[in-house]
Order: sequence, then structure tokens, then C-alpha cells
Amino acid sequence: MDIELTINGERTIVEAGSGDDLATVLRQRGYIDVKCGCDGGTCGASKVFVDGDVRMACGMEATDADGSEIQTVAALGTQADLHPVQQAFVDNFAVQCGFCIPGMVIEAVALLDSNPDPTEREVREALDDNVCRCTGYQKPVEAVLDAAQRMQGEQSVAADGGHPVTVAQHRDESTSCCGGGCDE
Repeated sequence: MDIELTINGERTIVEAGSGDDLATVLRQRGYIDVKCGCDGGTCGASKVFVDGDVRMACGMEATDADGSEIQTVAALGTQADLHPVQQAFVDNFAVQCGFCIPGMVIEAVALLDSNPDPTEREVREALDDNVCRCTGYQKPVEAVLDAAQRMQGEQSVAADGGHPVTVAQHRDESTSCCGGGCDE
């Protein structure tokens, strides 16, 4: 059966077989940022926005999304211009294996859209249904709290207390032994 979706701003017609979930259809179309960790809508890895609401794509029949606007984590930002939540996850070392992170980022964006200044407890509750076996949740929670500050204009520095490296600094450092330009 053909269904019409707008995926990350691009309108398309996709074929969905009987019983196909939305995650399967999206991954078949190349949207590999939608992860399938449980194939039942319980782990949180397949979270996407469907018409602005957070949904687990592996727990939703693809045909139920007919006519919907789907946004995956890839639509939030680009490698050169990450969404503040994505950047905070990187800067706070909240990305380990990366499997659960797209779902956590989607959930974090939704939380911060509805509650721009959450408490740690509220962040933990929002991320509660995202199963993660690597991070222990502390770093993702710190990342979401950091992103909240960034989105309110209270830009923070990297989690290690460092400062962003400029291109000129990077070129200067790349010629030193520690920068990899040394044969020793």
C-alpha cells in the first residue's frame, strides 16, 4: 500500500507492507538515524516526531502515519550546525555507542520545547523510557540541562571546562607533536 509522508521536510510516497511499522519503512528509505532496538515500541531508540508529537516509530503502524509529517533527529541540525541539544550531547560526552541517542535527543527537544528550564528530576523523567546500556544516564541528563541553558542564551563551555578551538589555533597545534605533525 502506498502512503504519503513528509519526512524531514520532503514530501514522498512510500510503500508500506501490511504490518510494517514506521521505523521499518523509514529505514528502508535510508533514514538510518531511526534506530530499532526492541521492535516493539518500548526502548525509545526509534523516537521521531509525528505531526509534532514524540512517537516510537517501531511501535507505530506505518499506515497510521499516512499523511503525516515525520521529523527524525537528522532534521534537527547539520554536522556543521548542530541543534543545541545535539551539541550539548557531544560537548558533555553523552554519546557512547550512540544507539539510543537519537531517541534521547528527540525526547530532550520535546521536553525543552514544553519546559525550557527543567529540573534534573524532570529531565530524568523525560528520558526514563529511553533504554541505555552505556551511559548510566548521568551524562545525557547533564547534556539536557546544559542544552536548556544554551537555548536560554546562557552559553556554557565544553564539559571539560575547555574552550572551543578556533581554526587558527587548530592549525598551530597540528604542527606540534601532540597535534600529530611530529614523527617522534
